[in-house]
Amino acid sequence: MTGLVVAMDGPAGSGKSSVSRGVARALGLRYLDTGAMYRAMTWWMLQQGVDLADPTAVAARAGEPEIVCGTDPDGPSIHVGGVDVAGPIREAEVTGAVSVVAAVPEVRARLVHLQREIIGAGDIVVEGRDIGSVVAPDATVKVYLTASAEARALRRTAELSGTTVEAQQAAMAKRDTLDSTRKTDPLSMADGAVELDTTLLTLEEVIGEVLSLIKERT
Repeated sequence: MTGLVVAMDGPAGSGKSSVSRGVARALGLRYLDTGAMYRAMTWWMLQQGVDLADPTAVAARAGEPEIVCGTDPDGPSIHVGGVDVAGPIREAEVTGAVSVVAAVPEVRARLVHLQREIIGAGDIVVEGRDIGSVVAPDATVKVYLTASAEARALRRTAELSGTTVEAQQAAMAKRDTLDSTRKTDPLSMADGAVELDTTLLTLEEVIGEVLSLIKERT
């Protein structure tokens, strides 16, 4: 790994995507959304009719889909087998299943390998749940974003249609439990990471805090 690597971890709704893209844009860095890769894998499994409740079935096919993730912070892209899936992977069916697929060790091994290939050249901001702890433990800067459950639910509700704050809070609580208790690479704050609570901060303020941290560390 060479160049600047910023690892941005945290639970859903903590602001990882917006902050990561803002920091990458400000510094002229590449941007990688690892969560989109897990969503893409989940979308493909659903399209193929794989029984997601059977981890053995999921593991057996984890090596098949060709997943290509773009790194432009102004227009991040994700393709599976040449198909643009940026829209479909954000739909409710994928959102509800992604934590189950992401818990399968063979899926994580495949995607971590792809992620490390992209990160290898450096000069990139990478967001996810295990970047600083597993994917890029030698990252130049590690940040762990948090926010209150209510703030996270409010943000996600504003992004989606046909949902409520209560429904999103319940869904996030379930996903947090799945992500933090899975046996392989659970969600956790990496050693050396700086925790930043975004509950009462604007997006611009959070980006500013991260940029200041990067300046200090480099």
